[in-house]
Amino acid sequence: MAGEASGQAAIELTGVAVSFGTGQQIYRAVADVDLAVAPGEFVAIVGPTGCGKSTLLNVAAGLQAPSAGQARVRGHAVSGIVGEAGYLFQADALMPWKTALANVAVALEVKGVAKREAEERALAWLARVGLKNYVHRYPHQLSGGQKKRVALAQVLIRDPAILLMDEPFGPLDAQTRTLMGDLLLALWQADRKAVLFVTHDLDEAIALSDRVVVMSAGPSSHIIAEHRIDLPRPREIGDIRLDPRFHAFQSAIWRDLKAEVMRAYGDEFVGMQNFAMKV
Repeated sequence: MAGEASGQAAIELTGVAVSFGTGQQIYRAVADVDLAVAPGEFVAIVGPTGCGKSTLLNVAAGLQAPSAGQARVRGHAVSGIVGEAGYLFQADALMPWKTALANVAVALEVKGVAKREAEERALAWLARVGLKNYVHRYPHQLSGGQKKRVALAQVLIRDPAILLMDEPFGPLDAQTRTLMGDLLLALWQADRKAVLFVTHDLDEAIALSDRVVVMSAGPSSHIIAEHRIDLPRPREIGDIRLDPRFHAFQSAIWRDLKAEVMRAYGDEFVGMQNFAMKV
């Protein structure tokens, strides 16, 4: 399904399929995926575990070549690593031997920016994410939420045209996830980058995005539904969850997703149900 973007899409996947293995061992992870993300649009992808959500991010980033179909970023065919994309992974990519300041500054230094200028810009970004008093701390001296803020600054300091985010707040506790979501929304609101955001958290997807894309269980996972989230912006996650329409979106998307989640678990889910009934 294509997005409702007018003009050139920031991200466009057309007929994308990805398979792994060879011969009789081949596994078709995703099949026939059409997805467009407009400039400035925030799109979340939800689906059962193992349905290929991260695979689609990797195709958009140029980290994974599709077996069929094509990926385009800002009108250009993806044929390698996409320099215009910033990728925030679930696992921290911070260098433990560098301070928060150095971890953020290095994102510019590798691009040829002078060390002093890189550090000045890194200081400004660390202040924007609320870490101006932690710039000289090492990753092991930071909380999980603080490390995520450093990682976010590390990505955004490069001013990428698009953001690809793979369960970036997954390891955090619920309260910290909410704070990180509010921070992300505030930063996104300032310059409206195109965002493709993978999450297992349905509430998070609704609270953050303009559109939620639902994928089927694998193999040959594909898009089965899209929901336009027309809740008012700017948003704060704690407040938007109280909006009656939030719960309407939650119910509607879960209706699309529930059968796919159950299908992904298959016999394991039936076994768990039977065990629960016996207990």
